[in-house]
Amino acid sequence: MGRKKKQLPLLEGVTIEAVAAEGKSLLHWNDLVVFVPFCVPGDVCDVQICRKKHSFAEGEVVRFINYSNVRATPFCQHFGVCGGCKWQNLPYEEQLRAKQRQVYDQLHRIGKIELPEFRPILGSVKTMEYRNKLDFGCANKRYLTKEQLRSLPPAPAEGGGAKDVPAIGFHITGAFDKILPIEKCWLMDDLHNQIRNEIGLYALENGLSFFDLRAQVGLLRDIIIRNSQSGEWMVIVQFHLDASEENSNPWDSEDGRKAKALLLHIADQFPQISSLLYLDNQKCNDTIGDQDILVFKGSDHIYELMEDLRFKVGPKSFYQTNTEQAYHLYSVAREFAGLTGKETVYDLYTGTGTIANFVARQARQVIGIEYVPEAIEDAKVNSEINGIGNTLFYAGDMKDILTDAFIGQHGRPDVIITDPPRAGMHPDVVKTILRAAPQRIVYVSCNPATQARDLYDLDADYKVACVQPVDMFPHTPHVENVVLLERR
Repeated sequence: MGRKKKQLPLLEGVTIEAVAAEGKSLLHWNDLVVFVPFCVPGDVCDVQICRKKHSFAEGEVVRFINYSNVRATPFCQHFGVCGGCKWQNLPYEEQLRAKQRQVYDQLHRIGKIELPEFRPILGSVKTMEYRNKLDFGCANKRYLTKEQLRSLPPAPAEGGGAKDVPAIGFHITGAFDKILPIEKCWLMDDLHNQIRNEIGLYALENGLSFFDLRAQVGLLRDIIIRNSQSGEWMVIVQFHLDASEENSNPWDSEDGRKAKALLLHIADQFPQISSLLYLDNQKCNDTIGDQDILVFKGSDHIYELMEDLRFKVGPKSFYQTNTEQAYHLYSVAREFAGLTGKETVYDLYTGTGTIANFVARQARQVIGIEYVPEAIEDAKVNSEINGIGNTLFYAGDMKDILTDAFIGQHGRPDVIITDPPRAGMHPDVVKTILRAAPQRIVYVSCNPATQARDLYDLDADYKVACVQPVDMFPHTPHVENVVLLERR
């Protein structure tokens, strides 16, 4: 017989003390820190401990006794289940204070270096409908909360039942094969809700199967919706055609005909869509970077606007998802670069060359490096369509491209702007930067923890001259940070 699992305690009438990482809050109990989601400092509640370790515990609120004075009313009907906007119940001013503290704590605790006084965080221009891209999964089984599960009638003897209703929405942590159905999301212009809901309604009424992630069958798999300040909309519908059906052209199969009928319906219903794209993904995951994407209607791209620049955005392109706030982020980077028109600038992790083209007119030359070849091709196009002739772009792994030989060939940088992924910079890249010895480094980061680690490695030769946190994602714990380093 297995050992009986010890029942974990219910903490009654406890007070939530502070905001914690990952959008959670915390309280102290028996010398342990207890992390609790979906509550705010000052809430008095009963908390059920769900997981207990040596140095911390995790719990969930089972009853609110008194709500905190420091609390906002969540505006989304999906709050508390969808994990996307965990801070909707925290006033935006408090969110900004928490993010400023997060940057300060991580740079001090992890970086362990001398730091100047931080600039106040730049709050987002918009706190709702601020995103230009959302990705929705399609699944043959919807996610149900514990309350919904308890209220379900018994499943029929022949199988199926309410649990097996298809859904379009967001993936839920801990339920990889189920989708939380989303009726209205506030992160993007409301047209995206209309498009998504119409796709779901048409699929149900016309018998289109939804994807089963476990069995890897089902036609409707994923939907990506993008828009831009130019007023354009892109919709990418990801299908999974029945591979067992023999046909020289899979789009001529029964599944292919159903897919194209759906696309035709969406094109007719939403003339605002200027780029309607589709693909057949037979892989085990939904990533599209290695997939052939076809055009059903319009072009294979849309254009984004920033200052007097136009940026081509394709289905595989990375572009900051908060367009208006990206302008403020890049403006800080350009200010920190201190360009006079004489400098050679290296833009590391350049993506589609947004920062490179944004600063090019204030520099002698800008050299951008990026891992994704398609992004580099977009970067070159973006320079061309904006009449920018002083940029060069190279594709490849950063640690393999940015070498002493590369710098010898292209010239020592006066300024390096680096905007790495969440993991930060590879140690070899940091060493090459130190040998290149630019006068200034502008470090843009979406993860202040790995940024702090890299600042520690650069500290022997560079001092931090300025720190500017920027909020790109309201109602989430994520924060961007821009640091200016000057050579000692």
